[in-house]
Amino acid sequence: MEPLDTDYMVREPRPATPGSRFSVLLIFPILGFLLILFFIAAAIFQFNISDIIDSLMGVMILLFIAVIAGLFWAYASRRQNV
Repeated sequence: MEPLDTDYMVREPRPATPGSRFSVLLIFPILGFLLILFFIAAAIFQFNISDIIDSLMGVMILLFIAVIAGLFWAYASRRQNV
């Protein structure tokens, strides 16, 4: 039996499309939408959220910093120019 010709099976990294890094950033609008739903539910059902406001503001500040860092990461070039 002859060995198979496997020259076509060379693994090369796929070229990334320009928007592939930006698609990762879609998690932030989803988190914002969930936060708005939480506030709407608190207004409708009269949840007492005064105990978690400080923690929630801290999380929102961290998410803001993560959005800024994510934008820098998404706009960064993938080339290794030094």
